Amino acid sequence: MDGPHLIYFSDPMCSWCYGFSPVIEAVRHAYGRALPVRLIMGGLRPGNEKPMTPEAAREIAGHWAHVHEASGLPFNPAALQREGFVYDTDPAARAVVVVRRQDEELALRYLTAVQRAFYAEGRDVTSPQVLAEVAGDFGLDRQQFLADWGEEAARQETWRDYATAQRAGVTGFPTLVGGPNDQGAYGVVTRGYAPPEQVLAVLRDWISRIAA
Repeated sequence: MDGPHLIYFSDPMCSWCYGFSPVIEAVRHAYGRALPVRLIMGGLRPGNEKPMTPEAAREIAGHWAHVHEASGLPFNPAALQREGFVYDTDPAARAVVVVRRQDEELALRYLTAVQRAFYAEGRDVTSPQVLAEVAGDFGLDRQQFLADWGEEAARQETWRDYATAQRAGVTGFPTLVGGPNDQGAYGVVTRGYAPPEQVLAVLRDWISRIAA
């Protein structure tokens, strides 16, 4: 992207990223296409193959309670309670990457919808069929989506996202970065969850300094 923009390192199965979704929505409402957002999948737990234990499910549910307290968003633990559920974040991340090929704005909306499906509705977003259903809600052809999602090229593109996050030194999600400044440098807007008013204040200050 040319000109000032944001880079959003996120993961569709990261609870704090779900909590951050209204913040991204507030940024889009405030700036629209005047401040584009480049979405990069961070890779929370890609490739995990071990079914979730009851102890792990209880621990994660505890994290979700903290996110609910901070964001006010609803949580439904049904997905965690599925027999043999494997918390592999790669299928959902790859789905976002496939949608991103269409349009960055659409990918942001799809990311939010996948998060809502998992956290608020208790749906299994490690399932390609569920991911295709969510894509269909945006008018995308479900069969074409599944074909694209299943390609090796999509898998490699997604893992390149993870590598980009690692090279950028991103160790937690959400992470929002802004740039470039007049020296071509990028700076962190927030590392981890922050409320909308805090993020918007940082962006207003940054943009005012760019315009000065």
